[in-house]
Amino acid sequence: MTARDRVRGSSELSEEILVERAAGGDMAAFEELVMRHADRLFASLRRFGLDDGEAQEVAQEKLRRKGTERPFTGGYLHTKDDGVYRCAACGTELFSSDTKFDSGTGWPSFTDPANRENVELHEDRSLFMRRTEVSCATCGGHLGHVFNDGPNGCDRYCINSVALKLDTDPAG
Repeated sequence: MTARDRVRGSSELSEEILVERAAGGDMAAFEELVMRHADRLFASLRRFGLDDGEAQEVAQEKLRRKGTERPFTGGYLHTKDDGVYRCAACGTELFSSDTKFDSGTGWPSFTDPANRENVELHEDRSLFMRRTEVSCATCGGHLGHVFNDGPNGCDRYCINSVALKLDTDPAG
């Protein structure tokens, strides 16, 4: 039985309940959230020639298993459109395009979250480094890392494109 099978009938579950379960580590709830938002998430990944199965694999790796996109490959790296960047898994507002800048590092970078309560910071000692991981406070999805080398003394939130969904019409 797959995780998705265990959540069968989850169409009756509210987004709020699924997010709560996913944040608690329930992979089946997380997968259901990804599937509910698959059209937006997978549209971004399809631009790179991935089919739905490959797109889901990439999303799972980056958001839940704390993977990192290869530098200079993310769909939002060079995006200049105005809007709000939301969590690709649950839709939580994360960053404003007003704080996006070209860091030259190969990942979309922001100086500040749109709302600090929507992101969580965790110590990350993987890969023999000491970094600060950034995750979605709503669903726990891995977003990227934050560094203290941004412009004008600001932080640099270095975020995986696959973890984001740009909403160019935040009001509507």
